[in-house]
Amino acid sequence: MAIEKDNRWFFNKLKKGLEKTRNILFTNVDDLILGERKIDQELFDELEESLIMADVGPVFANDMIDKVKDQVRRNELNSASHLKQVMHDRMVEILARNESQMNIARGKLFVIMVVGVNGTGKTTTIGKLANNLKQNGRNVMIVAADTFRAAAIEQLEIWSQRVGVPIIKQKMDSDPSAVVFDAISAAKTGRADTVIIDTAGRLHTKTNLMDELKKMKRIIAREISDAPHEVMLVLDATTGQNAVNQAKIFKDEIGVTGLVLTKLDATAKGGVIIRIAMDLDIPIRYIGIGEGLDDLREFKSKEFVDALFNENTH
Repeated sequence: MAIEKDNRWFFNKLKKGLEKTRNILFTNVDDLILGERKIDQELFDELEESLIMADVGPVFANDMIDKVKDQVRRNELNSASHLKQVMHDRMVEILARNESQMNIARGKLFVIMVVGVNGTGKTTTIGKLANNLKQNGRNVMIVAADTFRAAAIEQLEIWSQRVGVPIIKQKMDSDPSAVVFDAISAAKTGRADTVIIDTAGRLHTKTNLMDELKKMKRIIAREISDAPHEVMLVLDATTGQNAVNQAKIFKDEIGVTGLVLTKLDATAKGGVIIRIAMDLDIPIRYIGIGEGLDDLREFKSKEFVDALFNENTH
């Protein structure tokens, strides 16, 4: 009962958080389907324009129009008022392909490398993730490998105290790979079974940053042959198309195995999750909708789309 109540609380918070996105996405769509609107090319053009404005991206917009046209041809859609249901079902179908939880084996050291540009909520995400995994029985250690910002180390220290997990750190401007080596060595002695590594995010020095991240990956792999087991990219939903661009860069340069989309409660650009799902074949692991410890949750496609459409299914 407590779990059900908690799920309902999160679903309601997600609905509220997606309100700005919902208003952008559906205000025009609702206007389009008012009354006995005829399904014709003019409607298709206006719907496509509305979808693109909602930041879901041209690929989804085109896909959606093709889907609608196909259903009209098959006589499966004879009313414009049914368009939202078609959109709902198609979004769930697309996002479900990218819905995948981390597979953390029991009795084995698991290393998560968290990457992303500064300002995405990376350090906060690490704190919440550490709390989430600790609650699920993991013995977590966090690692302050963003040694270029004193604030990042201090923030991670606060999270380690708040969550009650150990932190491995060195002084500012230390070699990040040396911090990572220390952490892996400590974890291998039994101090932790899950290591979450914070990394720098200075994208304006892209080459240096990516070289540094690749060096960290090599150090980790040298110590544990199949690690890092997860390279988790944190994206800020409020940046819209920039989030997609960042994902492409990190995917191409170092390989990304999972995504976290943060700040969904503070943006009208939440539709970017559809664009990310269609443009990039990367699992969406978590979404963040606030500053609280429990505001990071595993991504569930139907729950997300139901919340976006303001449906009361939870």
